[in-house]
Amino acid sequence: MRITVAPQVQERLAANGPVVALESTVIAHGLPRPRNLEAAHAVESDIRAAGAVPATIALHDGLAIVGAGDVLLERLANEDGVAKASIRDIAPILASRAIGATTVAATVDIASRAGISIVATGGIGGVHRGAERTLDESADLEAIARNPVCVVAAGAKLVLDLALTLERLETLGVPVIGYGTDEFPAFYVRSSGLRLAHRVNDALGAARVAKEQLSRGGGMVLCVPVPAQVALERNEVESAVRRAIDEADRAGIHGAELTPRLLRALGEATNYKALDANVALLRENARVAAQLALALFG
Repeated sequence: MRITVAPQVQERLAANGPVVALESTVIAHGLPRPRNLEAAHAVESDIRAAGAVPATIALHDGLAIVGAGDVLLERLANEDGVAKASIRDIAPILASRAIGATTVAATVDIASRAGISIVATGGIGGVHRGAERTLDESADLEAIARNPVCVVAAGAKLVLDLALTLERLETLGVPVIGYGTDEFPAFYVRSSGLRLAHRVNDALGAARVAKEQLSRGGGMVLCVPVPAQVALERNEVESAVRRAIDEADRAGIHGAELTPRLLRALGEATNYKALDANVALLRENARVAAQLALALFG
């Protein structure tokens, strides 16, 4: 895999300075136009304002791009047919020289190869509901386990089986750390009701854990709850999720297509309050990730 790193990112990495990698699937597939491009620029600006360098990762023209420029960001946001690239898709997309938006798994893999230790995203993937039948589990989990990268996220999406997701992360040896919380956040919802074994209250505490875990060669998840002022009510979201899952089952939708379908249904069911929550948590995670990067490398 050929990786090209933007000059500003390369300069900061060479100086062992703070860099935060960002996935690009949220731009191409996670948010509607024009909020997707607005959010991408806002997240990068938040990271710069904190003193770190953002590095949005994507695939383009046979290369893994670490630090997408404005032209590529606009293409990711506005072109139809941008491929969703998990780890299994990297080689075919690179070989075809197509444009691809990286998931958390692919972003973690490429960031690690580029020497970046911090990734900010919305929520990680996990074990899907009904996985005992479908064996449907996100590649995010194993990617985090095998790469020395800290993923800063608002937990995992409530459309998943959160208890099994935590169990799987434990089996893989991935520390899941609450940032100012004792419970696993559930994306739009501040708490899933699932207790976490470990908590930190600031970036310095998170940096101490990250230093130890990343030196062992494995990754970790730092869980930042969605800001309280935009958080959704758990019972409301759970009801909408169950209805959306039933509809998806009847339509035969599963695998990589399922989560985007469920998130769109959630947006409609919550009168699009979910969209504001999504953008807010992306920005909050980016700010925390930048603070963590500064504590580790500043």
